[in-house]
Amino acid sequence: MAKEITSRSEDYAQWYIDIVKKAQLAENSAVRGCMVIKPHGFAIWENIRDQMDRMFKETGHQNAYFPLFVPKSLFEAEEKNAEGFAKECAIVTHYRLKNDPDHPGKLIVDPAAKLEEELVVRPTSEAIIWNTYRDWIQSYRDLPLLLNQWANVVRWEMRTRLFLRTAEFLWQEGHTAHATAEEAVAEARQMLDVYAQFAEEWMAMPVIKGAKTANERFAGAEDTYCIEALMQDGKALQAGTSHFLGQNFSKAFDVKFLNENNQQEYVWATSWGTSTRLIGGLIMTHSDDDGLVLPPRLAPVQVIIVPIPKPSEALSEAAEKIMRALRAKGIRVKYDTDMKNRPGFKFAEHEMRGTPVRLGLGERDLLANQVEVARRDTKEKTNVSLDGIADYVETLLETIQQNLFNRARTYRDSHTTPADTFEEFQHILDNKGGFVLAHWDGDGATEEKIKELTKATIRCIPFDGEKEPGKCILTGNPSAQRVLFARAY
Repeated sequence: MAKEITSRSEDYAQWYIDIVKKAQLAENSAVRGCMVIKPHGFAIWENIRDQMDRMFKETGHQNAYFPLFVPKSLFEAEEKNAEGFAKECAIVTHYRLKNDPDHPGKLIVDPAAKLEEELVVRPTSEAIIWNTYRDWIQSYRDLPLLLNQWANVVRWEMRTRLFLRTAEFLWQEGHTAHATAEEAVAEARQMLDVYAQFAEEWMAMPVIKGAKTANERFAGAEDTYCIEALMQDGKALQAGTSHFLGQNFSKAFDVKFLNENNQQEYVWATSWGTSTRLIGGLIMTHSDDDGLVLPPRLAPVQVIIVPIPKPSEALSEAAEKIMRALRAKGIRVKYDTDMKNRPGFKFAEHEMRGTPVRLGLGERDLLANQVEVARRDTKEKTNVSLDGIADYVETLLETIQQNLFNRARTYRDSHTTPADTFEEFQHILDNKGGFVLAHWDGDGATEEKIKELTKATIRCIPFDGEKEPGKCILTGNPSAQRVLFARAY
């Protein structure tokens, strides 16, 4: 496999594209702005999905599925939500094609097959779900309703990048209904904690939890909470959001319940979501100029065994024994039986694909009762006895997982810088990048002006931020605490 990856220092954007394509994660499709997720990329998404699904179910949520199409009148019901997504909507207007009489072999839209009501291809599902919840919720006994769906959505993006921003992408969206505002807020915060735990413990990607400003809230939300991660180029990535929707959607769709005092009230709502964008975050957090680097917990193959120079009966027998021992510990392992390529090619291929641990096994190794162990994160190699190799690899995988997290956290912390003046703020953004902690006066107009001047946005108001009085970096007006700024994806 020819590597030829553009270096991060030379062109970070091209480096990212090279990784996605050469690690066989995804490629552009014939549909503008849409991607084909290849088996290796989809296997990573399956591991993300399966673990998050377990975590959702541990917090009492169930999965359901709702239609891809939303009647336009339903989509318009919650005005802020409709307005927020209007520019990204794809619309279905007709339901049939017919032969073009003037051009044989060509198809045209049948004007007689116009829909009575246009359908929006879901950019998000609040409208169709809350219209359904009206029939499901009658009494406090029906609450809380805790549902999630794994689905695809369409947002007609003009500028796209594989995984990070595509016209169609895969995601999960939770939609819950509650009897009180306090319960709904607790739900939204709980799910943000689930996202943060997943990001840090499974993706080895440190995140900062906080609240979005009014300007950056989800359309139709009373509050939006988020997790923000820092990529290796010093730009932020919003990795997950959770929204307290108040009663906006229940009022728009007339979803009421009879409380314990036999009085009718509007339901309180949340929604929360993450997407295949997480794979983009995974790439940009850990990978290097030799290819993809994957945290072991999400790697489709955690250990690859490469015979040197090629498979033989003795090597295959030894590999089978190693695999049985590793699989008994729940480790995902594969034996490379490719007869066409040399070991050096295979090493480069598995390095490119991000396999965390490589075992090189040759006839001399068998005679010495050892195997060469190479770790992807540090490129270190060592010879290890075949006796107890499973225990060694099990420990090594956890070591790699923790090392990747520590490395990413060290980078994040060293690129989180306070700024007290606008000049200092600009200098940090232009020369160092990363997160900038600075005072802001709470005015949306000030926020927009800072964005216009620097292309930096307020990523969040950190939950763990100290209440440190100061002066806004732009206006000099009073500020209660520093907020987190960055240029972002």
